[in-house]
Amino acid sequence: MRRRRLPTALTTLALATATLATLPAAAPPPAATAPTVASRPAAAPDWSVAMIDSTMARYTPSTIGGWSYPVGLYLYGQYLTYRRTHDARYLTYIKSYVDRFVKSDGSIDQSFNSLDSMQAGRLLVILHHETGQDRYRKAAKKIRDRLNTYPRTGDGGFWHADTSSRAHQLWADGVYMVNPFLVEYGKEFGDSAYTNDEAAKQLAVYGGHLQVANGLLKHAYDESKSVSWADPQTGLAPEHWCRAVGWYSMAIVNVLDAIPANQPRRPQLLSIFRKLAAGLERYQDPATGRWFQVIDKGDRSDNWTETSCSSMFTYALSRGAQQGYVDKHFAAVAHRGYEGVLAKLSVGSDGRTNLADISIGTNVGDYAYYVDRTRATNDFHGLGAFLIMNEQLRGD
Repeated sequence: MRRRRLPTALTTLALATATLATLPAAAPPPAATAPTVASRPAAAPDWSVAMIDSTMARYTPSTIGGWSYPVGLYLYGQYLTYRRTHDARYLTYIKSYVDRFVKSDGSIDQSFNSLDSMQAGRLLVILHHETGQDRYRKAAKKIRDRLNTYPRTGDGGFWHADTSSRAHQLWADGVYMVNPFLVEYGKEFGDSAYTNDEAAKQLAVYGGHLQVANGLLKHAYDESKSVSWADPQTGLAPEHWCRAVGWYSMAIVNVLDAIPANQPRRPQLLSIFRKLAAGLERYQDPATGRWFQVIDKGDRSDNWTETSCSSMFTYALSRGAQQGYVDKHFAAVAHRGYEGVLAKLSVGSDGRTNLADISIGTNVGDYAYYVDRTRATNDFHGLGAFLIMNEQLRGD
């Protein structure tokens, strides 16, 4: 994450935060405003602003949901838009959400017994960076300290959750839930010697197990090879579920952005990412530019193109080409993906922006399970991924 302090915006935030103290917790956010107009392309809406203003009109910081990774993902995307627009409402909204869970002494009532529960920790690092308040450091440190005792596979991969039903399992989703937080925590709090090494190790371990010959990653791996979905020889799940691979693709870009050029695992991560990028290019739907819910089976009539993973792949390939992690021609692959996702946007009669065809939360399953998942509109998995993508590619 690129970080820079914004003195003017911070002054505005301080005033807004002071106002927050006098308002009831469930005070509604300001009414949605009309989308602003971006300079490129001409007359195109600022879809990030439109999406955030629509979402803030639908939910207050109190009604948007509990402490969870989908809300955390969405609000991280909102923060990226705040950094560009300097609209203090966006940061104030994030702070109001987080302050429901973090007390003034920095305590947070979360056990952090799953990787999913750690993703919103990115917001703690952000708020410490923006406000300097020590409460957010203390809350974030609880996640960092939990990793000292968190269960791992024999080769050091974090289990998806510290429960019997997830024991010994690595899910591709999990790398995004903890590793971007880790590298950002390390940078903010001077702990990068540990966090950079750990994040690179996790991506290498997960990639080593999950990536197969076509470059794609299977959804999950069970070291014990005992769970119902695991192949008895390999321990792998049967399918390439698109959002699981999307989580991994975004995480590897975030970590490559953070770790130094001489990090020992960097060549391995670049190799994994380049193979993955080639696989994504191979399976991109030529008709829409998007990717299918089960990535490699787009020829089946009941498969469908899914918006959150398409946003994730588009972001990762664009950023990867920009940073030189993958060949520059992947920028064109990303552009096709971007146009495909934009085609799933619409504006309702209420003037609010909608994003369609987002898979709801999903466990590990077989082909029929994935393609039968509900195709939701405005699910936070999709909104967050869209904002991350749009802030990378807007005007492309």
